[in-house]
Amino acid sequence: MDSHYSQSRLVLVAFFFLCFFAGDSCATRPGLFYTRHRGRCTPQYWSSMREAWPRMVPERSTVEKMFGAIVAKERWRSDLTLVESTARNDEEGNAYGALLKQGIAALLNSYARRSFSYAPWEVKTMLIQAMVSEPAARRQAQKFAAANMACESDKD
Repeated sequence: MDSHYSQSRLVLVAFFFLCFFAGDSCATRPGLFYTRHRGRCTPQYWSSMREAWPRMVPERSTVEKMFGAIVAKERWRSDLTLVESTARNDEEGNAYGALLKQGIAALLNSYARRSFSYAPWEVKTMLIQAMVSEPAARRQAQKFAAANMACESDKD
C-alpha cells in the first residue's frame, strides 16, 4: 500500500514540475503558472514608459515629425504622438496600425539597443516603403514584430 501511495505521489510531483518548468509548452492560455512574456523591446514595453526613451525619439514627438507629413497624413492623424502609437490596440485586421506600432518600437530599439537588427535609417525607410499597399504593410509589420521580439535588451 505504501509503495503504491509513494509511486502515485512521485508521478504527481513529477507532472507538476514538468508543467511548471516547461512553461509555454504546457500552457495554452494564461493561468496560474503562465504569464505572457513582454520583452523589453516590444511596443507594450515602450508605451509603459518604464525606461526613458532615446533622446533622438522623444515620446511626445508626432508621427508626422518622425516619418514625414505625407506618410502621416496618408493613414493617421497629423497630431498622433509616438507614445500614443505604441499604445494602440487597433492592429488586429489593420495592417497600417500594426506597421506603425511595430515600426515605432523598432525605431526606438534601433536607437536604444546596440544589438538591434536594424539601424534607425533602415527602420524609417522600410516603414515608408511598406506604405504602398496593405499586404506590404502587413509583411513589414510582421518583420518588425519578429525583430522586436528577438531583440536583446542591452541597455546602452
